[in-house]
Amino acid sequence: MSKCLAAVCLAFVLAGCSTIESINPFVSHGPKMAELKPITVSAQARVIWRESVGKSDLYAFTPAVVGTSVYAASANGTVMRIDDGALAWKINAGQPLSGGVGADAQMVVVGSPKGDLLAFSSADGTLLWKAKATSEILSPPALGEGLVVVRSGDNRLAAYDAQDGRRKWIYQRPMPALALRVTAAPVVDGKLVFVGFPGGKLIAVSAANGAALWDGAVALPKGTTELDRVADITSTPVISGRTICSVAFQGRVACFDLSTGNLIWARDMSSSAGLAIDARYLYVTDDKGSVHALDMASGASIWKQDKLLNRRVSAPLPLRGLIAVADAQGFVHFLSRDDGSFVARQPTDGSPVVAPLQALGRSLLLQTSNGGVYAIEAQ
Repeated sequence: MSKCLAAVCLAFVLAGCSTIESINPFVSHGPKMAELKPITVSAQARVIWRESVGKSDLYAFTPAVVGTSVYAASANGTVMRIDDGALAWKINAGQPLSGGVGADAQMVVVGSPKGDLLAFSSADGTLLWKAKATSEILSPPALGEGLVVVRSGDNRLAAYDAQDGRRKWIYQRPMPALALRVTAAPVVDGKLVFVGFPGGKLIAVSAANGAALWDGAVALPKGTTELDRVADITSTPVISGRTICSVAFQGRVACFDLSTGNLIWARDMSSSAGLAIDARYLYVTDDKGSVHALDMASGASIWKQDKLLNRRVSAPLPLRGLIAVADAQGFVHFLSRDDGSFVARQPTDGSPVVAPLQALGRSLLLQTSNGGVYAIEAQ
């Protein structure tokens, strides 16, 4: 209980910390955002379709993509399915929501501030089952191996049977005195579930029983105060082949062997936004808003785009030879994969994009804090 209270108090402690303000999309003050300069446009960006799902309030809702279908949710309880830009169905969950969306061909799953886990039919939105987590649900559930895997606000990881919502296992580990609010989803990859924890640990657990198989140190907490020692993984890890990479706030970016957890390489870098990967590079958005491309084999720098200072930039998304990021004013910036230069820019509704960008076929998908769901193409 003392650690839970400390985590709650951290929100107030950090209110006066400019470092944290720079990564908080909801503050109205803090470091001044860099002004956007005119760019030389060499690619054409356009909105293919747009829908409105409702505001996110103080939560981060990540839409889910299954084939050509998009599932989105909002804080007021709205859950919807969009097929090729057309609204297929729209329901109200009957209570406020705080986490989502997870989906597959059979179900769409969301969570509530009271810890309710709600599964609806992907076909028509009818309620399939309801389960209870140990605390509020802030991140999207992950579906795979017949499970719905959920990270709750108290940093416990639990798996529920996808058929009936019965809890199969729960994993927890000792937490530091202070921890950041985390909205990152776990990753289900075959028989393994990966998730980052406060204190900078990337953990691999068995999907069968929740037993920890290995842990890797993404961050090494250091400093004289508890605030200095906050080194949490707040974004979803990424996988390429047999390599998994993660990044921590006030920590490092690090890549590990997927099976053994052996460290391949690491370098100092602080990020709460997250990272992405393609066949060539690892891309990271740091806490100042700079976007980095790193060599996958060694972590060496390839390029850095630093013209988005303090714009609370999202994690990158590689797409069709470009790298997309979004910012606190709802702009989507497209960068060259070769050198990080700006090639296109697309406005949305002017509100922050705090949830990760998603790939939707040859387009990108995003959800703004004001509830705009956009499919955007650049070529």
